[in-house]
Amino acid sequence: MSYRENYQSWLNDARLPEACREELLAIKDDEKAIEYRFGGELEFGTAGMRGIIGCGMNMMNVFTVMRATQGLSMYIKTLPEADQARGVVISYDTRRNSRLFAEKAAAVLAKNGIKAYLFDDVHPVPMLSYAVRYLKTIAGIMITASHNPKEYNGYKVYGEDGAQMSPEATAIVVKYIEEIKDYLSVTGDDKSPLIQSVPKEVDETYIQELSKLTLSKEAVEKCGKDLKLVYTPVHGSGYVPVMTILKKLGINVTVVEEQTVKDTEFSTVKVPNPEFKETLSMGIDLANKIKADVVFGTDPDSDRLGVAVKDDKGEFIALSGNQVGILLLDYILTRLKEENALPKNAAVVKSFVSTGMAKAICDDFGVALFETPVGFKFIGEKIKQWEQDGSHTYVFGFEESCGYLRGTHARDKDAVVASMLCAEMICYYTYIGKTVWGRLQEIYEKYGFVLDKNISIQYSGLNAMKEMNAVVDALKTAKVAKFGSLEVEAVRDYSSSVRRDKEGKESHIDIPKCNCVYYELAGGSFVCVRPSGTEPKLKIYYSIRAKDEAAAEAELENCKTSVEALLASVK
Repeated sequence: MSYRENYQSWLNDARLPEACREELLAIKDDEKAIEYRFGGELEFGTAGMRGIIGCGMNMMNVFTVMRATQGLSMYIKTLPEADQARGVVISYDTRRNSRLFAEKAAAVLAKNGIKAYLFDDVHPVPMLSYAVRYLKTIAGIMITASHNPKEYNGYKVYGEDGAQMSPEATAIVVKYIEEIKDYLSVTGDDKSPLIQSVPKEVDETYIQELSKLTLSKEAVEKCGKDLKLVYTPVHGSGYVPVMTILKKLGINVTVVEEQTVKDTEFSTVKVPNPEFKETLSMGIDLANKIKADVVFGTDPDSDRLGVAVKDDKGEFIALSGNQVGILLLDYILTRLKEENALPKNAAVVKSFVSTGMAKAICDDFGVALFETPVGFKFIGEKIKQWEQDGSHTYVFGFEESCGYLRGTHARDKDAVVASMLCAEMICYYTYIGKTVWGRLQEIYEKYGFVLDKNISIQYSGLNAMKEMNAVVDALKTAKVAKFGSLEVEAVRDYSSSVRRDKEGKESHIDIPKCNCVYYELAGGSFVCVRPSGTEPKLKIYYSIRAKDEAAAEAELENCKTSVEALLASVK
């Protein structure tokens, strides 16, 4: 059917709630809005689905949530009965309709005879991942759009290992979802005894597991009570677990009270993304007022942690995800080595768009470094692989987008454990007479300066993903000799798993495929272009190695000019 026919079909359906009918009638003369809502379907990919909240096939609403859950239920019912009986655990964040969507998902599962554990209140991504493993459920569902703007919500599915569902299983779920042509036909049973609350022991044992991962107890005991830390949950689900673990650690924490409110509109920030300094601005203002040392901020589903520390002039600097990543990596490896606890087969994992400095640090410690595509589920897959074959011991993983994980209690980014580790890292450096900012400068001096920056180009409309993929596809065949003054040494096409050097020699890239072009530049720098998997944005990653910050900034500007010209030529 055409988008107009889909629109009329929904509008004329007696099963459509009156509020939805009024919402659709309000756009009856807006052809673009009708086409956006009914010209396509909300895509269910390996990260689940994410979209703007509203009525329509291409929107996040109870009908798309129930349809997706019916597809998941159909998949689960193909599994052995013992696996079906394990059930599914469901969590949700503070976004608009998150609790409603979680309840609808539970009702659909129950109608299919599948047990559904539902958290009584908001809980973050890492605790959902942990709950899947602790309760030994066959799957998990997280209702969240992570750090996206307030207009969005989403639906993420987790496999039995606590990582986001594998591409193979996702493909089967999608097949079942696509069989459901009538969106309004899916029903649930919200009164079923199969819907149960998640046991309180999940919260308690999660905190216990995190406490086992501390590395500097003596430093925390000496300095924790004197450390002044400001924390903002940015209206999200991190408030209770982050405060619990920091208090248990013995840290002196002050919260940004206005941002502890579960505000579905995130009304105190432009975007609830702690990657951006402006998202931490209320925390920084409070920190300046009370003369605090550090500011932490978590996003709505508390899988990302933003950190601001004082520089050598006493001014707060919002660290990038790459900077926090290398600080934690250096700290964890240092402490494990000092305690003679660094495994001989220790391994670190990062996404390939994250800073190249991680390799220099790992090489220095004799630790293996593995790269994955963007998406923490790929790091989760590495943990699972090593648990099965025993070839390596996972010690840390990170992504430049402020996602970190130490421990194997969860298989997704964990801002709660990252908060604990960053707090004790600050105590450790205070204890030995240093600062975090000072340690970062020492790392640059030891391994060389690297400037990591990423830029997003916003797309809009129904064809946004198609247009972004077309740009990336065009880059695969475009001839590029250099960016700025940096010669292109090789090009990696991750969609075909091929690396081609400047002489034309090809070699295989042994990581999962994704639509991304990566340019290896002279001196260890790189430029990478990929479409975001969660927002209509084309992302460009720059990692520039230079003798110092000024030289790196200058080279970055030259590279950006070259990239802009290249993108203009392929559009």
